[in-house]
Amino acid sequence: MPTIVADLGGLELYSWVFSAYMLARTISLPLFGKLADLYSSKRLFVLAVGIFLIGSVLVSLVKSMPYLVFLRGLQGIGAGGCFALAYIVVSEISAPEERGKMMGLISFVWGVSSVLGPLLGGFIVTYLTWPWVFYINVPIGGLVLFCILRYFRDSRHKKRDVAIDYLGAFALSICVLASLSAVLLLGETYAWYAPQPVSLFTLALFASGIFWYAERRATEPILPLDFFRIPGFTLSNGAAFFSSFAIFSLLAFLPLFVQGTLGRTAAELGIVMVPLSLGWSAGALICGQVINRLGERFAGVAGAIVMSVSIALTLTFNPMTGLIYFSAVVCPIGIGMGFVSVATLLKVQNSLPESDLGIATSSQQFARTLGGTIGIGISGALLSHTTDKAIEGLLDSPLRSEFPPDLATQLTQNLQEFLRPETVASLSSPALDAIRQSIGGGVKSVLWSALLVSFVSIILCQKMPGRTHPQ
Repeated sequence: MPTIVADLGGLELYSWVFSAYMLARTISLPLFGKLADLYSSKRLFVLAVGIFLIGSVLVSLVKSMPYLVFLRGLQGIGAGGCFALAYIVVSEISAPEERGKMMGLISFVWGVSSVLGPLLGGFIVTYLTWPWVFYINVPIGGLVLFCILRYFRDSRHKKRDVAIDYLGAFALSICVLASLSAVLLLGETYAWYAPQPVSLFTLALFASGIFWYAERRATEPILPLDFFRIPGFTLSNGAAFFSSFAIFSLLAFLPLFVQGTLGRTAAELGIVMVPLSLGWSAGALICGQVINRLGERFAGVAGAIVMSVSIALTLTFNPMTGLIYFSAVVCPIGIGMGFVSVATLLKVQNSLPESDLGIATSSQQFARTLGGTIGIGISGALLSHTTDKAIEGLLDSPLRSEFPPDLATQLTQNLQEFLRPETVASLSSPALDAIRQSIGGGVKSVLWSALLVSFVSIILCQKMPGRTHPQ
């Protein structure tokens, strides 16, 4: 992104390149999930991959940041469909007793890809040009389309009488878009009572009322409200939501601790964060192998406890923390999340009839994505509030003379300025230590919030029904 901004300009839209993709992906997950219960999964998969590839080609051709943001939203729609359908298709073609292994395997693939993708992207930007980050999707996506068209056959019986819930789909999209946009604005230092978040939250509340009305009357509702009366559905999705809140908050803000408090380089940051992602992959893979013996509830509780204990250990981090200790602490967080993600997915799938496999699968992915997005927004707001107060205190202290006047203003407006090597070089040792402690204090508030919601995840996993079999 720094390379793209240097080429296109529009620094003020930097964060929305990510947010547009994430919002569109979140909205499309439940929509594709419901459509997969009504229409051919093969055709929907081709559609989703096609949308993603069209978005990738168009993104690589843009000449301005506003168009980039818009087209990243188009990519997000396709990506949400791909993500939902990958899990749905694997569930459709797997025998119920084999789904645990297959869910663990596909989660492992996703985790490994999340590590390799950024590494490949960095290589491409360094040795080629940034549009190739998006062009590379074309040959890969072309191979995917060929394999789907050539080898995949629909195997699950779909409903013949189809009635699309257009009002419900529209209301759900507006509700998710408005509420997540409001939360993301909070993460960008907007106050809770600012006009922008308040207006968006009001719109989300209004849209949720329309959604409730539409779902009560729709022949084929996007998300049947009666499902929320099923403990396996509600509790499992709740556990997935809160565990994702915790881990995505850590993925978003532990890098700031590594660079801002520990003073490590971006290369070192990349290395020490890998165990968290690989731990997630390994946990999902192991859980898939043993969940038939352990049961969904036991596996979910065990994973949530491992997460919570490891998050509690992150509270011991300080400016003297070594990278080996850091990696050793964050790896079990990923392992625990792998167990929770697979256990809750299988519990949701087994709680609903086979005819609703698509909405069951996508609802858990939707809960995870929603939890992660809201977690990043709320944690960002906590971080901004805590660090702003700390930095304001520094600038009112005798240390004020240690800060160049221009830098003092920049630090109160944009904490990322501190991560620039030239900024660090311009500060004296006392000022540098004070800023690092301020950042560490801000990240600690994120760690405490992650620990709190991980406890909620333990409770919800423990309350999940015992062993269930697909209906």
